[in-house]
Amino acid sequence: MTRQSPSEILSTNPLDLTPYESLYKHFHAHPELSKREKATSETAAAHLGQWNAYEIHTQIGGHGFAGVLRNGPGKTVLLRADMDALPVKEITDLPYASTIRMQDAAGVEKPAMHACGHDMHITCLLAAAEQLYRIRSEWTGTLIVVFQPDEERGEGARAMVDDGLYDRIPVPDFVFGQHVMRMRAGSVGSRPGTIMAAADSLKITLYGRGGHGSLPHQTVDPVLLAANVVVRLQGIVSREIDPSDLAVVTVGSLQAGQAENVIPDTAELGVDFRSVSLETRGKILAAIKRIVEAECMASGSPRPPVFTPTRQFPPTINDKQVTAELAASFGEHFADSFDADTPRTNVSEDFSILGTSQGRPCSFWFFGGIDPDVWDEAETNDRLHEIAGNHSALFAPAIQPTMKTGVDALCIAALTYLRK
Repeated sequence: MTRQSPSEILSTNPLDLTPYESLYKHFHAHPELSKREKATSETAAAHLGQWNAYEIHTQIGGHGFAGVLRNGPGKTVLLRADMDALPVKEITDLPYASTIRMQDAAGVEKPAMHACGHDMHITCLLAAAEQLYRIRSEWTGTLIVVFQPDEERGEGARAMVDDGLYDRIPVPDFVFGQHVMRMRAGSVGSRPGTIMAAADSLKITLYGRGGHGSLPHQTVDPVLLAANVVVRLQGIVSREIDPSDLAVVTVGSLQAGQAENVIPDTAELGVDFRSVSLETRGKILAAIKRIVEAECMASGSPRPPVFTPTRQFPPTINDKQVTAELAASFGEHFADSFDADTPRTNVSEDFSILGTSQGRPCSFWFFGGIDPDVWDEAETNDRLHEIAGNHSALFAPAIQPTMKTGVDALCIAALTYLRK
């Protein structure tokens, strides 16, 4: 008897996704910010609990949880979804749009929106968990589904590992994840090696000497100092990084002063930088510190600047052999809609910590969320740049075929290593 491929197994065992479309709308309308995903986690865990075969372990690294389905001897595969939303006020006008406001982890009230598609990730993984449970006669081994908190701040995966995730569940042989992106819905893209950049964020406090706006000669103006720093930082990538490398430096915030005629004592910059190699990361960080310290000296700053790291994401590096094996399965199932050499991106993820912390191979892929008709029309008219992407207040994935593609991709990945 010929061994069925993952695509053949999936195609002969379809799952009705109608209930999951409603569940997706619920998650979208009820987003929760990083470290505040309590209701989301409880709803998802309760849904997974419908199938008693899953062992469910909750409150890992905050509101994270994991389900384990033991189905005989074989490999162990981990599939992961993230759960947190962003402090963004939604303006999509969808009937299920978020109107939520809530306190963030620091106690500050903010709007909340699933502007990065994590609601789609949760729903796809729950549907895949049901699908793989229903077709468990077709595979053997152990399936782990992990629902991770606090991805947007880059701390959730590490928190789960440090809180004993692998004391409660088996260490997987393979770790897989995915992300809905600004791509044509129905499409899937992956690549061997680095697929997503490392990311670091800093707060930089610059010190001046405040005073009256009419007497600038009696002050050291931290606003002017900050402006000079911002301009100089823009030269790091353009003049210090090899043009064939990928790197980005962004000053996302500049805060100083409260009144037009008062020169303040301090200014604070929020800086984010991305890189795909550790060597480049080191170059950028050293350049930022060199430039800031030199500008402070040039301005006569009374105190040295303070650098406070706020976030750090590792690069996401796909295991070459595993990613090639998945590419064969994805190619059969998605045909021309699969790209095995999708471009690297400077977007970042903490997903890989779930694997690298245990020395296990990881593979991560993207799937599209933009309505095919909208995408094709924009592409024809050279207007793809007008389509809202991740982190936009207008980001609104088409529910289908986005969901089916995400569910299929997770199932195909698991079945590649678990099928009989």
